[in-house]
Amino acid sequence: MERTSSHITIIKVLSPWPESEDSFTYALVPKEQLSTITLNREDYDAIIGVPVQNIVVTSTTHIPALEALGEVDKLIGFPNTEYISSPKTRIRINEGLVQELGNNESLNSEMVIALNPEVVIGFSINHENRAYETIQRSNIPVVYNGDWTEETPLGKAEWIKFFAPFFQKEKEADRIFSSIEENYNNAKALAQKAKNRPKVLSGALYKDIWYLPGGKSWASKFIEDANAEYLWYDTSSTGSLSLSLESVIERGRDADFWISPSQFGSYSALREANQHYVQFSAFRNRKIYTYANSKGETGGLLFFELAPNRPDLVLKDLIQIFHPEMLPNYMPTFFKPLD
Repeated sequence: MERTSSHITIIKVLSPWPESEDSFTYALVPKEQLSTITLNREDYDAIIGVPVQNIVVTSTTHIPALEALGEVDKLIGFPNTEYISSPKTRIRINEGLVQELGNNESLNSEMVIALNPEVVIGFSINHENRAYETIQRSNIPVVYNGDWTEETPLGKAEWIKFFAPFFQKEKEADRIFSSIEENYNNAKALAQKAKNRPKVLSGALYKDIWYLPGGKSWASKFIEDANAEYLWYDTSSTGSLSLSLESVIERGRDADFWISPSQFGSYSALREANQHYVQFSAFRNRKIYTYANSKGETGGLLFFELAPNRPDLVLKDLIQIFHPEMLPNYMPTFFKPLD
């Protein structure tokens, strides 16, 4: 991101999706200069007048950034509104101020065009998205957000700086991120004072495959920074690993803690799904913690919405689990004991 001498902000999104060979460049121009400034439109994927007064976003991870900047009242449309957990935004949805736009995989382009937002903040898993192409042909700019491709906790959180220029609130975003960064680093330093370093298992079976975070993933980094040993830290994947039940039992049977057992919310549900889960010490010792029980009023998982924006809270949750003596009065935000 850069600011020119004429107060134009240039945003370059270099990794809109994993392994992307495409990049995008956007020019954000103060509205009072739109009629007088000359830009070569071929140099930009979109030119947007700012501050914007109405916006469509497409991922729940975009919601906390709007709220933190005090701009959620500019949100007029969203796909799959039932996934939004934030009470503040749910009030706007319930009042009919945020229109349901289908789902992100098949965003209702006709409804978006009818809303006529000043900008759509989108994301995509590849370069093909017909709904976005249709919207752009109607002269509504679509800006790709790549926050979900980041592999570090603070890297994801820093994307609040991507949203800020649309509302001319760069200073506020800098202040918000600096506070999150300081909180995160202070929590990490606190965790290093713990006298023990427990072993941690993660994930669960889906059909016959156990999916769990790779050793270089976002989730693995949290465990490391909470001063615990993730049992698959030595793998190089930044995404998920796909393992057999037997291999997970072999390495994880005696793990001290089991974090994020997929969508399971109770020990009984785990046992009913597969009797082999009882072989793990963390199951028998009731040391399993999940984000699946922290939900919004319509069933959306708070973790998927807020965690990328507030890694400091995720880290404190894990420190309280692994080293409760370090945060004795802390109330968790996401991770809670399995029922």
